[in-house]
Amino acid sequence: MKSRVLAVHESVGRVLSTPIFRLSGKKLLAKGHILSDEDAYLLQTEGLNEVWVAELEDDEVSEDEAVLSASASMATGSLEIRLAAGGRANLVAAENACVVIDEDLLRRVNTTSSMVVATAANFSYARAGQRIAVVKSAPFAVAREQLQEVLAVLNERGPMIRVRPVRTPRVALLYTDPLQSERARLLFENVMRQRLAPYDLESSIALCSLEDEPKVANALSYLLKSNPAAVVVASTTAPANLDDTVGRAIRRVGCTIERFLAPVEPGNLLLLAYRDEIPVISAPGCYRSAKRNVLDLLLPPLLSGYRLSGWELAAFGNGGLLAQ
Repeated sequence: MKSRVLAVHESVGRVLSTPIFRLSGKKLLAKGHILSDEDAYLLQTEGLNEVWVAELEDDEVSEDEAVLSASASMATGSLEIRLAAGGRANLVAAENACVVIDEDLLRRVNTTSSMVVATAANFSYARAGQRIAVVKSAPFAVAREQLQEVLAVLNERGPMIRVRPVRTPRVALLYTDPLQSERARLLFENVMRQRLAPYDLESSIALCSLEDEPKVANALSYLLKSNPAAVVVASTTAPANLDDTVGRAIRRVGCTIERFLAPVEPGNLLLLAYRDEIPVISAPGCYRSAKRNVLDLLLPPLLSGYRLSGWELAAFGNGGLLAQ
C-alpha cells in the first residue's frame, strides 16, 4: 500500500489514508473512508484542496475484499455476512442457533499477519440477529499471497465456524426419586422451565418415576420413542459411579455411555449417553437452581443435533468453574 497526495477533485472513489479534521478539532472524515462526490464538495467548502489517499499495489487486495473472501470461506450454516467500516465483516446468526468453532483452526488463522477473527464461545447459543464473529483486516490492504494462504487453510480444514440452527426442538424430561415419584417434579419443574425457556422449546414431554432400575428403564424407553432432541434425567440422588440406578437403567435401554464426570462446577457428576443419535443426560445437582451450570453448556449443541463427544466435553474444563 502506498500513499500519495491528490487534488480533492481527483480523489473521488479513492481511500483516505489519514483522518481529516475541522479546525475545531472535530473529525470530518475517517481514515479508510472512500471519498464520494459529496465528500469532495464538503472538503472544498472546508478549504481543503488536497488529500492523502491510499492506493493498492499490484500484489494487494483491498481490506473489504479480504474480509469478505475470508468470511465466505470460514463459515457455514444459518448466518449472514455484513460488511462494516474499517475493514471488518460481521457474521450474524440468521436464526436461533448453536455456534460451533474449530478452535485449532481459529488459532491458525489468527497467527497470520493479514487478519484476525474474534468469535462467540464454542458451543454457545445465539439468538437470531446476534453477532457471532467479526473478521478484521490489516488497514487498507492485505497482501494477495497472505490472503491466498488463509483461504487455502480454510478450504483444506474448514469450515472454521458452523452455525447450527435450533428450531423449536422437543426435550423429554424424566423426574426420578427413590421414595416418591412426584417429588423430583415438585422440586425441579420450575427451574427446568426457566432453563429451557431461552430456546423457545415446544411443549416438552415429562414423566415421573421411582428410582428403580426397571421403572426408570421403562420410562426412558417411552420417552425415547417420542424422538426428542434430548432426554434429561432429573434425579434427586447423586451417582457414585456408572453402576448406580440411573446409569444401569440408561445402559439397559441400549444407550452407549459417552462420558461420566465433567470438568465443570456445578455439574461434575454429569453422565452423557446416546441411544442412536438421541442424547440422554443426567446432571445431578443441576436442577435445584437456575444458576449457570453444565446443562447450559450442553443444551445448545445437543438441541442443534450436534453429537458432542467426550473429547469435546473435556475441553469444557477451561472456563468450567462457572460458580466462583
